[in-house]
Amino acid sequence: MPITHHSQHKTGTLNQPKRSRLTGPHPPPRLHKSLRDKLLSFYDYPHPKKPNTIIQGYDKTHARRTAALCVLVAKQLGHPPDRVRNYEIACLLHDLGRAGLDQQLFGSIWSWAKKKHIPTRPREWRAIYPNTPYGYETEDFLNRYGKDLTQQGISIDPWTIAQIEMRLGFARRLRKQLRTIKPRLTMMGIQWMPWMERVMLYYYYPEKLSHTSRWVHELAEILVACEQLEAYNNKRRGRDYYARSHESLKEAIQYLEGLQTEGLIQLNVFYAIRKLINKKSFQNILTEARGKNFTKHELGYIQQLQKVPIQCQS
Repeated sequence: MPITHHSQHKTGTLNQPKRSRLTGPHPPPRLHKSLRDKLLSFYDYPHPKKPNTIIQGYDKTHARRTAALCVLVAKQLGHPPDRVRNYEIACLLHDLGRAGLDQQLFGSIWSWAKKKHIPTRPREWRAIYPNTPYGYETEDFLNRYGKDLTQQGISIDPWTIAQIEMRLGFARRLRKQLRTIKPRLTMMGIQWMPWMERVMLYYYYPEKLSHTSRWVHELAEILVACEQLEAYNNKRRGRDYYARSHESLKEAIQYLEGLQTEGLIQLNVFYAIRKLINKKSFQNILTEARGKNFTKHELGYIQQLQKVPIQCQS
């Protein structure tokens, strides 16, 4: 665990967010790098067991690349510049609920859970354990499996509970982190809006967007799709979380197809990504995550994608 020491769609006019104080009448297409870096620094977290030690945010580079992909897709689908800038802020902070991720402890808990076929996301947990009170998936996990974790040599203390909450109680932990940073966002001239949080929570809690504006829902879908596309091409995550020996663009696209079939992303979002993946700007972000260029075979696969008509999933 790396640580350092101190020393095309209609947007309409109803329910649209107010223009952020961060933006002017003609905002640039991307946030300035210095502002992006400041936002990503919120992933750094003081270690509760090691004074004067900071846990460097594990998800920083993933969040940066995901946000870059999201901006390209949102622009492709016609969202206005001021909205896209606020959206980029939300995308940069979308994994803030995992600030403080202890790579060794987190990995031990969830690799064990995966082997035991224990659900690791709130909506999956509720599907198997429908009687769990909404929002108390972390507590139910501990009630059911706390003794088993102890037998694995994992102490059930506040730090362990925090690592569990990062998956099964993500909404609660994200809100906790947002409360901490909102005063600093205000000082930076950023006006935080409720739709930004809802977009961040969509992957774990799609039900929270069931009665929201279509444009908000679309931004949430873009984030889910781009986050998963980056993760499937992320060499470090593949090594640390999934024991992957290589990254497969085809598997990534097939996963997005599954999300489209499942209804988590709509056809226009999937189509926009499939079109953009043929662009160098989009490919550069993914090859950075992979640590190498696409092979000739993969480039051929990208070209084939452009020729295949998209079918609506039933």
